Amino acid sequence: MQFIEAGGAHIPAIGLGTWELRGRACARIVEQALRLGYRHIDTAQMYDNEREVGEGVRACGVPRGEIFLTTKIWPTHFAPNDLIRSLKESLVKLRLTEVDLLLLHWPSDRVPLSETLDGLAEARRSGMAKHIGVSNFSIALMEEAVARSEEKLTCNQVEYHAYLDQTKVLAAARRLGLATVAYSPIAKGRVKDDRTLARIGDLYRKTAAQVSLRWLVQQNVAAIPRTSKLERLQENIDVFDFALSDEDMAKISAMGSSSGRLLSMGRTWD
Repeated sequence: MQFIEAGGAHIPAIGLGTWELRGRACARIVEQALRLGYRHIDTAQMYDNEREVGEGVRACGVPRGEIFLTTKIWPTHFAPNDLIRSLKESLVKLRLTEVDLLLLHWPSDRVPLSETLDGLAEARRSGMAKHIGVSNFSIALMEEAVARSEEKLTCNQVEYHAYLDQTKVLAAARRLGLATVAYSPIAKGRVKDDRTLARIGDLYRKTAAQVSLRWLVQQNVAAIPRTSKLERLQENIDVFDFALSDEDMAKISAMGSSSGRLLSMGRTWD
């Protein structure tokens, strides 16, 4: 496993996203992923599965200290007191005393960012979150967050895959000392039918999805593909035994555009 280093955190380069996973199926996928070698699990309050994620973490047999667990606070809880109270509720559901990374899930138009950052900083100072960061933040908001935060921010988690050009956001994150974590890294399964990615995969005896994930890893980006299928877990993590050539990296990068977003919620990104 490779790691992305930022803000004092060591983020495993491939993790498991859990959006839309529910109930026993969620717990089972998390448990199996960790048994297969995953060490990065991503959840959120909005996913309504923190309890099941915690069950999977406890059942896997992997020491807690080896697991990098992320959860996210929904914008309706961004007032400082609400943020801390909401985080405590998440920890109760997870049955943990801390998370490794706590993120603001989306920007808020209602609560001033400076106030929310005060709550986020308190979460870290209290020991309930080892590291803190943001998600779905534009370049301008990243800059504001880094400038205003009393505690060091670790990352910006954003949608990023072969069809979405995130060059500007990635460059800004690097300039600000933030890691980038990519959700929907295989474009909700769209990449598996892509001829260009399949042809590149044939050169390395890898699938189009593995090529897509390797493309992100070689940019020093962590990726959290979601799957509900046990057989896909091994495929998604088997991306550390090959390297894409500069030419193939450029071909994949050329596929992206600013209009390739799958989830926007009406946000402006640059």
